[in-house]
Amino acid sequence: MNEKTIEWLLEGEAWLQYRTRVDLLGQAETDPQVRTARKAMMADPKIQSLLAELGKWPGAVLNSHKSASQPFHKLAFLADLGFKVSDVPVKDIAKKVMEHQSIQGPFQLPMNIPAHFGGSGRDEWAWALCDAPILVSALIKMGLGDDKRVQAAVQYLDGLVRENGWPCAVSPELGKFRGPGRKEDPCPFATLAMLKLISRVPDLREGKSAKIGVESLLSLWEASRKQHPYMFFMGTDFRKLKAPMFWYDILHVLDILSQFKWIRKDKRFKELSSVVEAKAGEGGRYTPESVWAVWKDWDFAQKKVASRGLTFFIQRILMEAK
Repeated sequence: MNEKTIEWLLEGEAWLQYRTRVDLLGQAETDPQVRTARKAMMADPKIQSLLAELGKWPGAVLNSHKSASQPFHKLAFLADLGFKVSDVPVKDIAKKVMEHQSIQGPFQLPMNIPAHFGGSGRDEWAWALCDAPILVSALIKMGLGDDKRVQAAVQYLDGLVRENGWPCAVSPELGKFRGPGRKEDPCPFATLAMLKLISRVPDLREGKSAKIGVESLLSLWEASRKQHPYMFFMGTDFRKLKAPMFWYDILHVLDILSQFKWIRKDKRFKELSSVVEAKAGEGGRYTPESVWAVWKDWDFAQKKVASRGLTFFIQRILMEAK
């Protein structure tokens, strides 16, 4: 990544300036330029809109984990930008999230699973392995890793690992609901979400479950032409560059795997990195190949020109992957 690319990123929106200075330039949070950029990020209308929306937590009943409009995805995005519980709006949001903790440990969201899918057909508070780890990892990133309620959720979720990764698991309230796959298969997205959580827990980052999860995803990449558990493919759509990283695609997988330093020399990991690097344009800039329509006001929600936001995410991932 050259200096011109850095300069280009620093000409972007406040959140980009802030994260570029911290993540790519290694400047401290106490640096005057960093503090100025963070203050400007907090005041940005798009950021304020996200905070206002999340202030109404939990929002509408969850009907699709893949939807980029889901509040738990937006909370994860803000956590990734560096919002903490020391920020007044975030403290209030986190309090609301943690008001609904299940007996098992994970925090709950309002859901409605139709009876013909194995649910009750009623609105009820519940959790699934495609939302619970994302919520918990966001809370940790925001500064609540030492909270006993968060630790209880981590312990329970980590304990659900099997020999081949994490399964499609849901809370008792959702009855017999399970995704479209064989019961013995790992769920690729649940495994990805759990690795995101584990990457933020120092005591688990190099443990058995982390190694099982990492191997599960790398094995799926290696056998991508013939293995598609729970209908999660690693084909053409999977390889398209897309931000923010909410679902099962190459950037999200690479971003999370890059947090585990002991796999960076693995040839399969290097292959994933190479696929992304090969898509670079002039000066290491990247253009989105797929977009989330509900994020239309953000620069990565178009496919015509290079995106500062997407470029930042990729450059940060590739820097971590080295």
